[in-house]
Amino acid sequence: MRKTVRVTVPTAFAAAEEIHAHLVDQLNLALRRPGMYGGATALRILIDHLLFVERQPEAWAQLQREWEDRGLWTSTGISGAFRDLFPRQADDHVIASVYAEFVHRRGWLKPDHVLTGEAYEALAGRVRQWAAVDRTWAEVTAEFGSPSVLFGGNNPLYGKTLAYLTEDPQRPMVVFHLWNGSEPGAEAWPPEHQQPLLLAVRCGRGSFSGSSTFTPEGERRKPTIGDPCPAQ
Repeated sequence: MRKTVRVTVPTAFAAAEEIHAHLVDQLNLALRRPGMYGGATALRILIDHLLFVERQPEAWAQLQREWEDRGLWTSTGISGAFRDLFPRQADDHVIASVYAEFVHRRGWLKPDHVLTGEAYEALAGRVRQWAAVDRTWAEVTAEFGSPSVLFGGNNPLYGKTLAYLTEDPQRPMVVFHLWNGSEPGAEAWPPEHQQPLLLAVRCGRGSFSGSSTFTPEGERRKPTIGDPCPAQ
């Protein structure tokens, strides 16, 4: 006697607008806590789905070419571009900040708050000079206020990336990369610093190297080619 299997079929599917809004919400969560959502792979999948819903799947290939031209994309993705400049292979929050620049231009990013045009111009105009000396997370927020987006969470024992932006997606984000870790050869945990240290500031849509300003600490922390014990 054959057993009848009943399959429940939804009476209605979500509308395209609802699907789009859901994906945007999930993408914003994944950008802020990329390690919890699967890192760059999760970001790529969510962006692929959004581009499909918007019927512009070709935008991903265009983005890759743009990143390649700027030195932000290698055979190992974005992490490869940061490997020679940061103490270890780029953390998820670093990679998320690069994706977020594209997400902002697409109108998908939901910042916690935005800067006025005047405040943005003041920040962008002096940040390179300001980063010419060593800074900490607390000093960044004391000088420029709470970020528009925090990538990586509030725990000071972990590195993070802060982004400042306006409502205008044509104005590049000002991005602060902060690191917390140990000296080469030391135990990796707990880190030695009570506050994450500022390594670099990125601003602009030119080349990766040209848009990046490293603090003295960031210069010291750059990996040495062939170093078997890079800082963690």
